Amino acid sequence: MITNQLKNDIDKLWLEFHTGGITNPLTVIEQISFLMFARLLDIEETRYEKLAGRTGKSPHKNFGPDQQKLRWKYWSEYGGEEMLRHVRDQVFPHLRDLGGNNTTFGEYMKDATCLIPKASLINSAVIQIGLLPLGNSDIKGDLYEYMLSKLSTAGINGQFRTPRHIIKLMVEILDPNPSEVVGDPACGTAGFLVGTMEYLRRKYSSPELVETFEDGSKGYPGDLLEPYREHIQNDLFHGFDFDVTMLRIAAMNLMLHGVENPDIHYQDTLSKNFPEKFRQQAEAGFDVILANPPFKGSLDEEDVHPSLLKKVKTKKTELLFVALILRMLKNGGRSATIVPDGVLFGSSKAHVALRQHLIDENQLEAVISLPSGVFKPYAGVSTAILIFTKGGQTNDVMFYDVQAVGRSLDDKQQEISDDDLPDVLEKFQQRRLASADFSDRAAKAFTVPVSDIRANKYDLSVNRYKEAVLEAMKFDPPNEILKRMKKLETEIQADINALEKML
Repeated sequence: MITNQLKNDIDKLWLEFHTGGITNPLTVIEQISFLMFARLLDIEETRYEKLAGRTGKSPHKNFGPDQQKLRWKYWSEYGGEEMLRHVRDQVFPHLRDLGGNNTTFGEYMKDATCLIPKASLINSAVIQIGLLPLGNSDIKGDLYEYMLSKLSTAGINGQFRTPRHIIKLMVEILDPNPSEVVGDPACGTAGFLVGTMEYLRRKYSSPELVETFEDGSKGYPGDLLEPYREHIQNDLFHGFDFDVTMLRIAAMNLMLHGVENPDIHYQDTLSKNFPEKFRQQAEAGFDVILANPPFKGSLDEEDVHPSLLKKVKTKKTELLFVALILRMLKNGGRSATIVPDGVLFGSSKAHVALRQHLIDENQLEAVISLPSGVFKPYAGVSTAILIFTKGGQTNDVMFYDVQAVGRSLDDKQQEISDDDLPDVLEKFQQRRLASADFSDRAAKAFTVPVSDIRANKYDLSVNRYKEAVLEAMKFDPPNEILKRMKKLETEIQADINALEKML
């Protein structure tokens, strides 16, 4: 979890760029990300060297034998002017060439340029970035999230990362395997794709090769993924977004997690030209889709692909994205998608039509209701996770009323002990195995027959079906209450009499 001290360090770094002449928040985050990436490459190279010592593989991954001077640990010791020249003329060309000409990383790094104008600024930035605990993957993600919050406050599309603990739950529920095809139609910084890669590494690592680092974090080599390496590098991960800055960060993020050529593209997936440009991905192309699509905004219907409007005639992006995800999934493909609560109970024709399509033509497995503070401080909207499979049949739907997520539900998002998320996963797995009874609607987890849902106009809000537990109230006998009232009256009268004597 990012601490107040780390937030202060990022704020100080941000201010350094601003006072150094770089005031555009997009440019600031790009330049900080490039420098963070340069350091992370060096951290990964060091870990790769240690792993190579145990496995006998080559110790070089990101830097060849003649490229060692391009590593952070060398040039970060240079003086300001020498450092600026070296980073601008040597390090950035290496970053541009790192992914190759025909890779996604190469596509988004080809225009990467060092825009830092002063030696004093790069020297100060390198010192501060050198102090950040970037070796901890959780903190690294939180640092990205905190920087993205500055884009949000700057009014740049309102991007923010889905919290890592929510991503982890969604990935674990879907349990992707390394032979499948995973996508996100609004990927941002690729949080769900990175979360999937981390899940696969944890699941497919030999226990004897798992390494524990000084900060307590673990390194999972993913050695059992070797038979799937070609598929993982080129075909497993697909993401789309219409913010180039987010895609550049996504490419860096995925490469640092061992995915060198993910299929990441600049594309509005709701638009008419999506199926024309990406026919294979736009329709029945995915085994797994994890998404937290934009909640706000509406589109011009003329820009939306007709196949989506046939299912749900609306301008609202939150409805169109669910219809899009169903179209993108293969038959039998599954999704975990975050939606605002309005999708669950909205009464418009479009809202009802979408829920009817989801239930009557597909298998809606679960509605996981999240508390409203999950996305603070970036958004306060109440949300839910929909778990569904394309095709099949909905017989009943599992509801889970999440009350706690292991974080405080205010702007601070501090870690707390109360956490329903492990229980959500356990209950979902029990339900799939039919190993537990979920008929008690007063419990956090319960199932509702599809006939009840249809009878309620396909309403999917948890409060529609959850039974409140009424506790019997105990009151004192009326005579006892009257005695206390008389005693109070006597005391009040005595006080009044005492005041009169004082006057």
